[in-house]
Amino acid sequence: METNPEVTGPTIRPRRLRTTPALRRMVAETSVEARHLVLPLFVREDISEPVAISSMPGVLQHTRSSLRAAVTEAAELGLGGVMLFGVPATKDAEGSGAIDPQGILNLAITDVVAEVGDALTVMSDLCLDEFTDHGHCGVLTPDGRVDNDRTLAAYAEMARAQAHAGVDMVGPSGMMDGQVAVVRAALDAAEYQDVSVLAYSAKYASAFFGPFREAVGSSLQGDRRTYQQDAANAREGVREALLDVAEGADLVMVKPAMAYLDIVRRVRDAVDVPVAAYQVSGEYAMLEAAAANGWIDREPAILESLTSIRRAGADVVLTYWATEVARLLAR
Repeated sequence: METNPEVTGPTIRPRRLRTTPALRRMVAETSVEARHLVLPLFVREDISEPVAISSMPGVLQHTRSSLRAAVTEAAELGLGGVMLFGVPATKDAEGSGAIDPQGILNLAITDVVAEVGDALTVMSDLCLDEFTDHGHCGVLTPDGRVDNDRTLAAYAEMARAQAHAGVDMVGPSGMMDGQVAVVRAALDAAEYQDVSVLAYSAKYASAFFGPFREAVGSSLQGDRRTYQQDAANAREGVREALLDVAEGADLVMVKPAMAYLDIVRRVRDAVDVPVAAYQVSGEYAMLEAAAANGWIDREPAILESLTSIRRAGADVVLTYWATEVARLLAR
């Protein structure tokens, strides 16, 4: 093929920095490292062997024994932390199992802290939804609405119970107004000043939570749109994050992650505390289903999805792929 002497090649060639894997790695603007990742884990009370979650391939409801093995692996891989969710055998209208020192979540916290010590940040979900027979995140009024202020009183008790069990960080996730202030005050009054608060600040009423309902055996009827945020609203997410920081949150979270990357960026730009994002069950299930059908290349898609969340501004990412990704990164 003859060259055209009238065509002069460009002097500025951005492709030069993409020439080799080593060069691309050297100039990469965003990284995903094991320390950035938190593994959500489910521990169930009434089982003797781990139970597979059908809508989340590869994810289990753990026994207390298998949970200890899972967190040991997480620590060995250098993950940032684990987030614990309890699945009780019995529920009631008040969610009393969340406060019971012998409740499954509080026992699991103690188990995990004893297993890994300071090698992992041990986090726990601070919400009533797994423990209530109606499946809502708070206690209800006689006409079936979630009672914000009575729920705050329950959250204060739950915070003290989790701190007593040994948790490093609590994650109030119920989207009650004032929840961070109440939890922080309860912890401080009980002399648990060193227990951190990860506020689920911008938690949206999302269709992507579906598989999680199976994972925790949810009893929910209806929806949570009166307390979780509307997917149409971005400024509201920033406002909630700023309120939580003012109330004493040590970190703030956006949940879900991938459909809300714009919120992650807005929150990152607005606050001066670390920002977390939760790559939720539906996001996990979508990629796993597409990969199982041969429609996407699984491992690159997982890494790309996590890179997008980090690139949007998340300092910490909760993901069900945390241990797998840590192994991939170590290769």
